[in-house]
Amino acid sequence: MIDVLYFAWVRERIGEAKETVETEAETVADLVKELSERETRYELAFSDLSSLRVAVDQELRDFDASIKGAREVAFFPPMTGG
Repeated sequence: MIDVLYFAWVRERIGEAKETVETEAETVADLVKELSERETRYELAFSDLSSLRVAVDQELRDFDASIKGAREVAFFPPMTGG
């Protein structure tokens, strides 16, 4: 089981801020594939990975990062400064 958090427009497209999922995924990309196959709302949220950032246990990672043993994966748009 892993907690999956969604922020900003990702949360709006999926319709929830957090869920706990049971997964066999080994990487973030595997998790995205599993989620995208669930329902259209996930497929839409993950349709353009270049517009998303991901953190595994609160550390920024790439989509090929391992999630084995992770407690949390968070998806959010790129942060802007100002």
